[in-house]
Amino acid sequence: MLDKLTGLRLRGRKALAVLLDPDDFEPARLQHLLLLTRQHPVDFFLVGGSLVLTEHQAALIALLKAEAPQVPVLLFPSHALHVDPAADGILLLSLISGRNPDFLIGQHVVAAPRLRQSGLQILPTGYMLVDSGRPTTASYISGTAPLPHDKPGIAAATALAGEQLGLRLMYLDGGSGAQHPVSAAMIRAVREAVEVPIIVGGGLNTAGKVHAALAAGADMVVVGNHIERDPGFLAEAVAATRSADH
Repeated sequence: MLDKLTGLRLRGRKALAVLLDPDDFEPARLQHLLLLTRQHPVDFFLVGGSLVLTEHQAALIALLKAEAPQVPVLLFPSHALHVDPAADGILLLSLISGRNPDFLIGQHVVAAPRLRQSGLQILPTGYMLVDSGRPTTASYISGTAPLPHDKPGIAAATALAGEQLGLRLMYLDGGSGAQHPVSAAMIRAVREAVEVPIIVGGGLNTAGKVHAALAAGADMVVVGNHIERDPGFLAEAVAATRSADH
């Protein structure tokens, strides 16, 4: 999966991922979304949420693999228990925007033996929560403060430190239900600071916001809540992603 994302970047092609929360899993609604992805292809599915019930996650992954086997499924975990070998890979998130040791290394120690046995491709990812104008579940669960939205220099230095520590991806996230997305200025600052691929999510609920994030330097954008509410947005998001290719 890292090779795919890196290869897309080298070809000047942007990527789109759809984030699905197992706690909101409804088979009929998901079937409809998967039908739409055949007309408007996406590059990845991310599966995760803050309060994941294991049986819901397993059922969601099974449906994705059955109905859209050509799209890689990546786990987007918030806890060591959210490891499922049925997926293709896992974003191994280190919450470098915060100072809670449990989300910097603690959960990783607990998960390490299961990850080794799982056979999942492990994608070490620097995860940075960015203030989006409202408290988010991620900041509450992690017990950390997000990066100030108007301090791109702090975000750039944080990402650079993560890259120097060996992290292979950077994920800037406004969080679920963000009032406004990560700013273009912050994305540009991080893009100038690091060489690794950059993922941006949270608050991307219009085609213009999707295009702006990609134009500022994101290699992949993640859409979730808005597509769950309005599956028709998928076509707009795919078109905006393709318009940012170069």
